[in-house]
Amino acid sequence: MGKKTFKTLDEQIEIFESKGLKITDYDKTKDILFRENYFFINGYRHLFQKSYKDIEFLPGTTFDELYATFLFDRNIRNITFKYILIIENNIKSIISYQLSKQYGFKEKDYLDPKNFTQDSMKVRQVYDVLNKMKRQIRINGKQHTATSHYLNNYGYIPMWILVKVLSFGIISELYGILKIEDQVSIAAFYNTDSESMAINLALLSNFRNLCAHEDILYDHRTQRSIPDNKYHNLLEIPKIENEYIYGKNDLFAIMIIFKQMLTDREFRDMMNEVSYEIDALDGKVNTVPTRLLLNKIGFPDNFRELLNIN
Repeated sequence: MGKKTFKTLDEQIEIFESKGLKITDYDKTKDILFRENYFFINGYRHLFQKSYKDIEFLPGTTFDELYATFLFDRNIRNITFKYILIIENNIKSIISYQLSKQYGFKEKDYLDPKNFTQDSMKVRQVYDVLNKMKRQIRINGKQHTATSHYLNNYGYIPMWILVKVLSFGIISELYGILKIEDQVSIAAFYNTDSESMAINLALLSNFRNLCAHEDILYDHRTQRSIPDNKYHNLLEIPKIENEYIYGKNDLFAIMIIFKQMLTDREFRDMMNEVSYEIDALDGKVNTVPTRLLLNKIGFPDNFRELLNIN
């Protein structure tokens, strides 16, 4: 494998053209490559290649189409991030309410190991998560405005304040070590079971980190998959070897989680925003059918019907 060396903007354009990509405005293309980074835009080339092995672009593919897909992914990523943050705030509020109600509002009370699962297989996990939470108290306790206020005035940090400095990842882990009765109470708020809730939070945390770091979203797949549910069935999502091919560990799985965890108004707004971006992309990309691009993301052709399923 040859060495990767620095390439000027003109050389980057030459590489694109050598692979069959049409450049219609060289000055505009150079400006975009300078601002956005060749590497990041090139990350979407697979959608327009003849095959994964054939690095040639499909005949007629333009840089404008490639860049439009890059921007589409960015916009979808920002929409996804916005609604994950809403759920993050909600679940932090609900978990803190449950723990405070059950075990007290001072950290010495609600962080007592006996308040969490007593499963012998999870003892290490319990102490690991609690230590992460205590570490956040030590690090952020006197730096964050809300936590420092309680420490300085009351000498403790209530759970409903502590969650402000806990990552979604820690919150996801925290749910996993709760007593089953606490897990069930929290999951019931979303009309789901505790196992599905644990997986939902894990996937949301994974996608949140991806969105926060502006990684490529369209072809991202998580290791864990959400359980089969009524949405897969009612949308008649196709299967391969008895496994649904969409909505399990992809972006559409996040849409299904949104359906379960957002309010009806929030979900409708989210779907409208996503649909707008898809329609906009459809008007900018001609070489590849929009349906094919959506399938790459994990969206079935009838994804909009998710909006009307009760």
